[in-house]
Parts: sequence; C-alpha cells; structure tokens
Amino acid sequence: MTTTTSTASTRALSGVLHGRVPQQSRRPEAEVLRTSRDVLVLNWRDLTNPEGGGSELYVEKLASRLVAAGDRVTLFCAAHRNAPKNEVKNGVRYLRRGNHHTVYLWAAALMLLGRLGRRGLVVEVHNGVPFLARLWTRRRVVVLVHHVHREQWPVVFGPLGAKLGWWLESWVAPRVNRRCDYVAVSEVTKAELIGLGVAATRIRVVYNGTSPAVVTDAERAAVPTIAVLGRVVPHKRIELVLEAAAVLRNEFPDLQVEVAGDGYWLPALRDRVAALGLQGVAHLRGRVTEQTKADLLARAWVHAVPSVKEGWGLSVVEAGTHATPSIAFRGAGGLAESIVDDQTGLLVDDVSGLHQALRRLLVDEALRRRLGEGARAHASRFAWDTTAAAFSEVLDTPSDTPSDTPSELSRNTSLTKEH
Repeated sequence: MTTTTSTASTRALSGVLHGRVPQQSRRPEAEVLRTSRDVLVLNWRDLTNPEGGGSELYVEKLASRLVAAGDRVTLFCAAHRNAPKNEVKNGVRYLRRGNHHTVYLWAAALMLLGRLGRRGLVVEVHNGVPFLARLWTRRRVVVLVHHVHREQWPVVFGPLGAKLGWWLESWVAPRVNRRCDYVAVSEVTKAELIGLGVAATRIRVVYNGTSPAVVTDAERAAVPTIAVLGRVVPHKRIELVLEAAAVLRNEFPDLQVEVAGDGYWLPALRDRVAALGLQGVAHLRGRVTEQTKADLLARAWVHAVPSVKEGWGLSVVEAGTHATPSIAFRGAGGLAESIVDDQTGLLVDDVSGLHQALRRLLVDEALRRRLGEGARAHASRFAWDTTAAAFSEVLDTPSDTPSDTPSELSRNTSLTKEH
C-alpha cells in the first residue's frame, strides 16, 4: 500500500470510530488495496450455506475486495448441499470439507499436510468454536471475532455442551492465540475480548460496511408494520416480537409483523404464531431476495432486533438505508453501537421495555421520521471498501505487542456475566 493510500484508509477508519465520517466515495475496488498476498480464510460457513448470515457476508465482502486488489484468497469452510466442494467465485477459491462439527478437524489435518498452502497469512474467523490455527501452521494468524458467545452457549446447547464450548472460547482460544492480532467488529466485542485476557493493543476494530440501498418503489405501509430480519434460530428470540405483537394488536388491530429469514427454528416459530393466534398478523417469509428485503424494509414502520447477541447488526444498517429505525436490547453486544439510542433507533433493557419502545414508535410518526432520517445518515457512514482497506492494513501491519503468558490472561471465564 502506498503511503497516500495507507494514510487515507487510516483516516477513514478513524473517522468511523469517532463518528466523523464524511460521505463515502465508493472508489473502484482495485484502488482500495494494493499488495499481493496469499490469504487463507477459515470460517465454519460460507454465504451459500443454509445457515449463513452476517458473519459470512463480512468475510465474503472482504475476500472479494482482497482479490480485486491482487491477493490470492482461499476460503475454507464446511461442505453443504447448496454448493460444490471446490469452486472459484468472484476470484475467491472455495474449499468445502466436513460439516459444521468436523470442519475444524478437516482444517487442522489439511493445514498439517500443507494442502492449504504454506505461505502467506491465515484469517481465522472465530464463531464460538475456534479453529486454533496457530497449532497447525507457522504462518501469521489474524483472528476475526464478531462477538463473544457467553450468552449463547446455554441457549443453543445443554449444560455440558455449553460449559465445553465456553471453555474452548474463553480459556483455550485466548491462550493459543496470545501471539495473534485480532480484529473485532465493534468496540463492545473488543471490550469482551479484553475481558478474556486478549491484550488491548493487539485488537483493532474494523466495522462492517454496508451496500448501497437496493432501489425500491415500495412506500411506507399504510398500517403499522414491524420487520424482523435474520436467521431463524433460538438465540435470535423472534418470539419476543411475536409476543409483543399479541399484546399490541389490541391497540393496533391492523398490525402486521414481517419476518424474513430461514433456519431450523422455523417450524417452532410457526407453532408459536399459531399458539398466539397471530395468523394473518405475523408472516414468516423464509429466505427472501435482496429486492424483497428492500421492499419489506421500505414498508416497515420499525425494525426489531430481539437477539441475545450480535457482533454488530448488519440488518440495522440495512434498515437505516431505507430510513427505518431499529429497536434492540442495550446489552446485546454490538447492537448498542449500530443503533445510536434516540438518534437512529431505541435501545431497551428488558422485554417490558421492548413492548414500550415498539408502541412508542407505532404511535409517534414524528419520532419515527426523526429516527429514520438519523438511521439513514448513520448508515451512509459505512462502506465495504473502507472495511476492506482497514482490514488490509491489519494484514500489512503486525502488532508489536509483547506476547502474554497464560498466567497473565484473564480468569473472567464464567458462563454467568459479572455486573
């Protein structure tokens, strides 16, 4: 990277971190990055996976831009029915092996055998279960963390599985990766990593970008409409919005709830709709096209994100591109950054607060307009080209922080949060 380009990308990232970002000039991808590197990305899923989501979108937006800048990128992930085992797409080489349980073993074996290359860099995407790439390769490893999964382990697994998963994430990974540089997608995630003993000077924050809003002819709905976007899995807690709707429809008889997203929890969600008597009120659309998603967000009065935890909240910024404000829980990770409370949406502390915030936005058109315009302005600050430039700078500039020893690492590894 030339000095001029490096300085520009540094200023761009600094502006995002301090809320001083000018309107992005979406430069041609080839101008964003400059160096030619071999980059191996380890991620348990890719975007074509039925369970793919925001984490996978971040990785693939980054990978395509690295390739456009001249890098050679291989993305290793679990195999699935929607894509072949070997594929080149947008210049990125995809290798899919194993399943969501065995992909980690496949990665370890292939790295040990040198089948995934021996030169360049490794980007390990840490989604709870670590790849522990530092054990299998001598290459420099950069660890990308969207969020820490403390709250999600007990929701997804039983007591034993939750304890094992949290031990791997909170105790094993920080020790294995103590010489690695980290990328966190929010300041909240950075703080959580520091709580696990990762040196603050080894962590750099690189926010998600967002794509230009998909053009839509859809207009704001004539009736109160709540949108929910995301994978349909237990920790997204979509049921909380359905339960709120069951109460709110007494005051708003024409209320509509639009849920866009797919996942293994969809049958359970259908059962919940029936149990609450929300047929004709709640519509479970499944996986939708980008155009349908844009139409849905443009029509919605409010976008609700009841998730236990998010690293950032891509759907929040997407909603913002359509001037739709969002509501989320204050303690749900990076959502407290993607939503600026009372400027681009509302943050709440509990389920009662969620009900109150939904009602407040449904009854107050002036508030919806003010927050919606704030959300649109906030969304304009983020671009994938800026994300890629900042991430590339991390790849170019290793941290000089002295290595920590295991005894110096934090012991804050309880599954129960300390307040």
